[in-house]
Amino acid sequence: MTHTALAQIRAEAFAALRPPPPVNLPKWIETHVRLPSEVSAQTGPMALTPVQRGIAEAMGDPEIERVSVVKPVRLGYTSLLTALVGYYCDSDPSPILAVHPIESDARGWIVDDVEPIFAASPDLRGLLTLEADPTGRSTLLSRKFPGGSLKVIAAKSPRNLRRHNAKVLILDEIDAMESGAEGSPITLAERRTLSFPDRKIVAGSTPTWEDTSHILRLYAQSDKRVFEIRCLDCEGYTAPTWQHIEWESGKPETAAFICPHCGAVQPETRKAEMVNRGRWVKTAPEVQNHAGFKTNVLVSTLPAASWGNIAREFLAAKDHPDLLQSWTNTLMAEGWRQAGQELDDSALANRREPFSLEDLPPETLLLTCGVDVQHDRLETVTLAHGRTDTFVLDARAFWGPVNESDTPWAELDAFLAQTHIHPGGGILRMDAVAVDSSDGQTMDRVLAFCQPKLSRRIVPIKGADGQRPAIRPSATKGQRLFIVGVYGIKANLTERLMRGTSIRFSDTLDARFFEELASERRVVKYQRGAPKASWERIPGKRAEALDCVVYAVAVRNLIGVNLGTREKELAGHRGIQTTQKTVIKSAWIEG
Repeated sequence: MTHTALAQIRAEAFAALRPPPPVNLPKWIETHVRLPSEVSAQTGPMALTPVQRGIAEAMGDPEIERVSVVKPVRLGYTSLLTALVGYYCDSDPSPILAVHPIESDARGWIVDDVEPIFAASPDLRGLLTLEADPTGRSTLLSRKFPGGSLKVIAAKSPRNLRRHNAKVLILDEIDAMESGAEGSPITLAERRTLSFPDRKIVAGSTPTWEDTSHILRLYAQSDKRVFEIRCLDCEGYTAPTWQHIEWESGKPETAAFICPHCGAVQPETRKAEMVNRGRWVKTAPEVQNHAGFKTNVLVSTLPAASWGNIAREFLAAKDHPDLLQSWTNTLMAEGWRQAGQELDDSALANRREPFSLEDLPPETLLLTCGVDVQHDRLETVTLAHGRTDTFVLDARAFWGPVNESDTPWAELDAFLAQTHIHPGGGILRMDAVAVDSSDGQTMDRVLAFCQPKLSRRIVPIKGADGQRPAIRPSATKGQRLFIVGVYGIKANLTERLMRGTSIRFSDTLDARFFEELASERRVVKYQRGAPKASWERIPGKRAEALDCVVYAVAVRNLIGVNLGTREKELAGHRGIQTTQKTVIKSAWIEG
C-alpha cells in the first residue's frame, strides 16, 4: 500500500472521529416551524429574535454538550424547546426525554405547545400523533416516531427517570424540582444519557432562591454568556439590568434605557433596533462544551414586556416582598436573597400599636385565624388583612385535653362564631380559619371539628415543606384536607418582618408571642450534592405563634371576596356603636 493510500485512510479515520459540522438550527427552525394563534400572537413562520437565535445556535452545535438557560418569562423559550424537539423528530431521529417539575406541567407542555405547533407546521404535522405509532402504544406523554421517541415525565417520579435512556434531555423549570429519597431528579435524569457520546442536555429555568438555585449553579459552571444591547448613539454594548432603566417621577410609561457609556436616553421606540444589533458574549470563554445563557425581560421585544410595563409592575411590587420576589425571579431572572438571618423578637415587640380584635384597625377588610393543636390546648392567632398591611390582632389558648374533652373545641367554636364591629360600622366575622391536623394523634378530632364547618371556611390543614402553593386541596380521597406550603409562607413572612413594613402588631400581644414568632431561621444544607433550604428551630424556643400566623396567612388565599365591595359594606354603617369586649374563659382551667 502506498504512502498516499495510507495517508488517505488516516485522514478518513480522523475525519470520522471529528464531530459533524454544526447544524444551522436557527435556519431550520425558521423554515420548518410555524406558530399557531393559540401559542403566539405572532402567527406564521417562527422568526427568532437575536436572543433566541444565540441559544438555538448552541443547541445545534455538536461540540456543545450542555446548554443551560437562566431565563425570564416573555422570552419565547418554551416554543424554542418545542422547535428543538421538532428538529430531532424530523431531521435527526433520537430518543428524547423531557422532564418537568410535576405531571400537570408535562401535560400542559404537550397539549398547549407541542401539539399545536406540530399541527401548524406542515413538515412536522403528523410526526407525533397517536395514530403515527404503528405499535399503537403511544400515549399523551409517550410518543413514538420513525427512528425515535419522545417521553415527557414528571421529576417527582424517580421510577420514571430510571426507565428511560435518551440522547436528548430537556429539563424545564429545574428550580421547581426537589430532591427525593434517591437524590436530585436532575442528576438522575442526566444519568439516562450516559450511553450516548453525542448527548445533548438542555436545562432552563427562572431562578428562585439565590443560594439554592439549580439553574444558577449550572450557569456558574458554563461559559456564562450575557446578552448585550447596542447603544444607537455611542455604539457601546451593555448587558442591561434594572439600574439602567429610569423614568419621570410618577410616569412609568416614560421608562427608558440610560446608556452607561455615554449617558444617552434610549426610549422604548428604539429598543427593537438596539436588541437586533445586540450580541451574546462569553464571560468565561475558557469553559468548553457547556454554553450558559443569562438575560432578563429587558431585552424582550414583546409588547407586554415594554420598559414602561416592567416599571409599572415594579412600582406595584416594590413594597411587598412576595410580589417583589416574583418580579425579581420571573422578570429580572435573578435569584432572591433573604434579607437577613434571624428575627429579633425584642425589636418586633417594640413595634406594637394600640389596636386589637375588639378595636379593629380601620384598614381591616378580612379576618382569618390559624389554630395550632397541642395535646393539652388549642392555640390561636387572629389576623386582619387590609389592602396592603396585615395586622396581628390577637393570640390566645383554649385549654383542655383535646382528644378527651369537648370543652376546648366548644370554646374555640364559640370564639370563631363571634361577630366584630368594624370602625366604619359594618359587621365582620371570621372569613377563613385553618386548623392544624399534622399531628397524627389528633387528626381525627380536627377533621370531626372542621367537616361540618367547611361552609364557614373552617378547614383542616397539614403543613408541607418544599416549594408548594400557599394552600391547595389534598389529592387524598375521603375527608377534605388542605396542604399548606409552609416554606414559602415563612420565607415571605420573614422578609416582611425584616423590612419592618406591612405586618403590624397589637399591643395586647405578650413577649412570649414574639419569642415564638422569631423561633426559626432559614438554613441551607447540602443533601446528595445539592443545596436544600429548610427552616430550623432555634434551640430552646417554641413555635406555636409562628405556626398559627403561617396558617392564618395561608387560609387568606381561600377567600374570594371582592375587596372593593367589602370596603363599601363596612363603611356603610357609621352610626352603629362598637360592642363591648368579649372575654372567653376556659371552663377546664376553672374546674
